[in-house]
Amino acid sequence: MTTNTQATPSFALHIPDAELEPEPLDPAQIVSGDPVVTGKVLWESADGKQLRGIWQITPGVVTDTEANELFVVVSGRATIEVEDGDVIEVGPGDAAILREGDRTTWTVHETLRKAYHISL
Repeated sequence: MTTNTQATPSFALHIPDAELEPEPLDPAQIVSGDPVVTGKVLWESADGKQLRGIWQITPGVVTDTEANELFVVVSGRATIEVEDGDVIEVGPGDAAILREGDRTTWTVHETLRKAYHISL
């Protein structure tokens, strides 16, 4: 469900049970394995610059160029290597912030599900 702020009522969602939709990866992003990505946008601002949702990836190694994002890991584990920067280990209950433009390599050890807020 993608809606604007005026039409979205307050709500709660049990993230581990949320049904997600396929979000195919660009094959150029896959470094190794056969990772599968699914997700669901729960809210989008009227101008399309703010997104809140759920995202999941199965084990494998992928690259990405990040948006300005805050996320909380609900389940699973991954190592996120920021090019010319830090190595971030995340697991259940961890919150992480990624900077817009960071080039990252995600090594997903266990299927990872996160709740996120992205600013574009």
